[in-house]
Amino acid sequence: MSQEVSPVDFSGLILGFCSAALSYMGIDSKGAANLPLAKQNIDIIEMLQLKTKGNLNADEEKLLKGALTDLRLKYAESSK
Repeated sequence: MSQEVSPVDFSGLILGFCSAALSYMGIDSKGAANLPLAKQNIDIIEMLQLKTKGNLNADEEKLLKGALTDLRLKYAESSK
């Protein structure tokens, strides 16, 4: 049985890094938290935000801003 894979777009890329960060914080998985890897994924999203400034549409900008806000709050909570 073959599965269709949808093309990767910018939003999908960001959501992938978000999912990884949440998983490394132990939020979306049952495994042990790995906060350095969670922080690395958040840093990658921040870098992408800086490098793509002025080149994103309004929805992509909103996604980046919301994702980073949410991840930073969850990371702070996980770091306690």
